[in-house]
Amino acid sequence: MEIKGRVHEIGAVQQISETFKKRDLIVEYAENPTYPEYLRFEAMQDKTSLFDGLKVGDEVEVSFNLRGRAWTDKTGKTSYFNSMVVWRINTISNNAGAGATPDYAPPIDLSSKPGDDDDLPF
Repeated sequence: MEIKGRVHEIGAVQQISETFKKRDLIVEYAENPTYPEYLRFEAMQDKTSLFDGLKVGDEVEVSFNLRGRAWTDKTGKTSYFNSMVVWRINTISNNAGAGATPDYAPPIDLSSKPGDDDDLPF
């Protein structure tokens, strides 16, 4: 599955055991911009480094697997949990550089009066 959104929060790497680590990423998903949703993704093991180059505000496309599992407590009550496990993430745009010089030429002002620095013969 894939989804596009904006990085809202990047969690620290959590060393759960000697052989298992994970990291969370919160992405603001705004299918309806009036009511944005905050989705928690997780990366495990070597995939935790996928979040290293990200910055809050970056527009990203997240590729993930949706996983679900059941857990039964001591009383016999079963609960169900879902997780979205990231396997790839691409930065679409980097908003941290807002205000930097764009990679394209600035627009030309066409509102000047004829004859003002106009050397075209027509």
